[in-house]
Amino acid sequence: MNAMHFIQEYMRHPRAVGAIMPSSKSLAKKMMKPIPFEEITCIIEYGPGTGVFTEEIVQNKRKHTIFLAIEANETFYNILKKKYGHIENVYIIHDSAENISDYLKQYGIEKVDYIVSGLPFTSLPGTISTQILHETGSLLGAEGKFITFQYSKVKRSFFESFFTTIQYEKVYRNVPPAYVFVCNN
Repeated sequence: MNAMHFIQEYMRHPRAVGAIMPSSKSLAKKMMKPIPFEEITCIIEYGPGTGVFTEEIVQNKRKHTIFLAIEANETFYNILKKKYGHIENVYIIHDSAENISDYLKQYGIEKVDYIVSGLPFTSLPGTISTQILHETGSLLGAEGKFITFQYSKVKRSFFESFFTTIQYEKVYRNVPPAYVFVCNN
């Protein structure tokens, strides 16, 4: 998908897409850095969009690692399904992240190690953000980590209401620059 398609989806659904340009490779690499791919059995991605993080996950995950990517935007979902839907243990889901528990049951997943998110929490309705993060904390338990990015630190205190430890770092090589948040219980 080229940048023009991304811009068109932003124009159609600005609150849901959240950015006018896809994330950079630099941001994707920073998001993946904390993940010990050789040790994990399940990873989830919320809001993969055009698949910048998805590509990094698919390239680094072990064959046995289960990967669920849940995307609400139909255009992005169709692109991701076509590109990654044939890969073993990769499941592309067309739905909202707030329904992730339904899919864990469907696929018989009992433990989630990491959840990576491209969701625009700043522009999502508060009730949906709260529901997603509450569910995320429950799914990850004490061992798992939630990794997300935002374009400002305005949601830091919001994240702190769901996670006990939060580390963040600014990534300048992205348009616009972004903060990566690594959260755990």
